[in-house]
Amino acid sequence: MSTVLRIFLAAVIAYLMGSISPSIIQGRMHGVDIKKEGSGNAGTTNTLRVLGRKAALITLTVDIAKGVIAVLIGNALGGEEAGYLCALAVFCGHIWPCFFGFKGGKGVATAFGALLGVNWLLGVLALAIVALGVVTTMKMSVGSVLGAATFPVVCWFVEPGFIFIGTIMAVIILVKHRSNIQRLIRGEEPKMSFKKK
Repeated sequence: MSTVLRIFLAAVIAYLMGSISPSIIQGRMHGVDIKKEGSGNAGTTNTLRVLGRKAALITLTVDIAKGVIAVLIGNALGGEEAGYLCALAVFCGHIWPCFFGFKGGKGVATAFGALLGVNWLLGVLALAIVALGVVTTMKMSVGSVLGAATFPVVCWFVEPGFIFIGTIMAVIILVKHRSNIQRLIRGEEPKMSFKKK
């Protein structure tokens, strides 16, 4: 199998992995359409609000794991650059999942997993920035926006080869959080709650 075909295969696998949405699946198991409840986002924070802590933990774990595994598959099939491409592919699969009408989450947890696969230090630094935003405001959206906005700079110092794809991912995260940003500006963004509705 040629290198190009292996890289293409890795990217397709990564996208399909990203398209597996634990949030939507668990919602359906509970008779809930997660896309129509809470914030309407198929991610960890909304799962926490709607389905509770256990479901949120499962969602977080699966979303991170698929990011890590996708990059490792890319590295194994086509080397470092294939791993970079798979980071983007699994991220896009999470946001636009083919299994669920191309309507998924905002990609933060899956992006974190992909970063861990690319360079663990890159992932840890990005997580630290996100955590700083969350801890100081108790608003996940603040951490996500802060992490995305600063990521290209972090990437430049830690993993410069990933900066192009990393910047694309950061911009997509910011665009997906535009409604959160608008609510933050208006002072209407809710704080995190660990109680199920």
